[in-house]
Amino acid sequence: MLGRMVRPFRASLNLEGDVELSPYLAGWRELIKFLTPFGSIFTFATSEAFDKVTALEARVHGPDAAHYKSLAAMVAWERRKGLLELPGVAPRNPARSSGSKTALLLHRALRWSQLCLHRVATGTVGGPEPGEQCSDAYGTVLGPHHPWLIRQAARLAFLSFPGRGRLLELACPGTTESEARAVLAHAAGTLEDVYNRTQGLLAERGLLQLA
Repeated sequence: MLGRMVRPFRASLNLEGDVELSPYLAGWRELIKFLTPFGSIFTFATSEAFDKVTALEARVHGPDAAHYKSLAAMVAWERRKGLLELPGVAPRNPARSSGSKTALLLHRALRWSQLCLHRVATGTVGGPEPGEQCSDAYGTVLGPHHPWLIRQAARLAFLSFPGRGRLLELACPGTTESEARAVLAHAAGTLEDVYNRTQGLLAERGLLQLA
């Protein structure tokens, strides 16, 4: 399953320095499948991500598909159409939503997922437990953008987070702990590459505060 997730994410990084949306979303589909068995906090996160992936796929395969081939192409087109006003600014075209905003929300969720996988893979004996590490990542990446009730629900969900051994077993069944750690670290590295590319593209275009 990790291989099915890594391949499309890696394929989304094109040679021109852009992110191709179709393989990016295919990677997200596999990431959702991978994370769902990990516990209630991931079930919540993947449910939200599923809705966003579906919404963005509708654009990639919709009547304006020619403008949704890549992240940069989407942003350029939506900017011309007046869809990218920042929070608090009335959009020129209020009847239409923004795929770029959806992509930004997925981008943040990808960072949280990447940090969780990396910390599960690299955590040391006697160090912080995965629940604590992933809770800390949530507080840094997603929490500032969530209302108080969701933050409290997330805090409670992290209390029942599986231990590292169980997470590694779920991630890579039938392997040794060291093998599972290596595979998970490789997958986290791919997600980080995608995150860094997307972060740069959004930052260059002034869109990190779009949502």
